[in-house]
Amino acid sequence: MPPHPPLPPSRPSTWFAWQADRIFPGSRVLDLACGTGRHAIAAAQLGAEVVAVDRDLDSLTAARAFAGKAGLRVDWREADLEEGWPDWGTFDVVLLFNYLDRPRFPRVLDAVRPGGLLIAESFLTTQREQGWGPTADAHLLLPGELARLVAPFEIIHGREVAEPVDTERWRHVASICARNPAR
Repeated sequence: MPPHPPLPPSRPSTWFAWQADRIFPGSRVLDLACGTGRHAIAAAQLGAEVVAVDRDLDSLTAARAFAGKAGLRVDWREADLEEGWPDWGTFDVVLLFNYLDRPRFPRVLDAVRPGGLLIAESFLTTQREQGWGPTADAHLLLPGELARLVAPFEIIHGREVAEPVDTERWRHVASICARNPAR
């Protein structure tokens, strides 16, 4: 019996899809806490040069297998973002989805080149009421907090919303696309 092809990661978030036209062929993209690579793979499909980082080796292995089968090049790196970060340089676009680490947020901003973009999304405190997702204060944003965390970046587009995930589940998220104004 032939081996099964690797399963694709779940689809990219709606927020990523809305911002995808900001990623161009040849853009350097960093996907932090990439998990199974849904956003890294989507950025690579757009022609970006992608570095994707996660500490979960199983997730990276699955992502690498799918990307390889699809003929996509992504530089998958195992690293614990709660430990010391290697110097990856700066990027045209930094992606940060469903990961919140307030003490290290300045490191995230430092990874965005001058004029580059941060595209981020994470759960709000009201997510607790949905009965799924993160529950710890450390992993949930307060209303308006994401905009404060990205300062002094210029907010291009942002939202705080409850949106359907499927027919029975909703997610409460804050999303932002912000530009590093440094010259």
